[in-house]
Amino acid sequence: MVIKISREQKTNMAQKVQAYFEEERSESIGQLAAEQLIDFMIGEMGPYIYNQALTDARAMIAEKMAQIDDELYVLEKPVLHRRK
Repeated sequence: MVIKISREQKTNMAQKVQAYFEEERSESIGQLAAEQLIDFMIGEMGPYIYNQALTDARAMIAEKMAQIDDELYVLEKPVLHRRK
């Protein structure tokens, strides 16, 4: 699985990484170093995040399906059994 990020997104992310290093660690890193860190993090953590997103999506879909199932039961019409 390859996670693709647009050039614009990667540049924006790199700027955030650079700001984090500057503000939180009082260190400066260049654009290239920030992009390499992003690539590393995506490669190492991307599958975990992706799998968690799938788990969350499955849970949401199951919840919605249960709601739809409940709504369908409400729509059922009673069946009268007439005695002869």
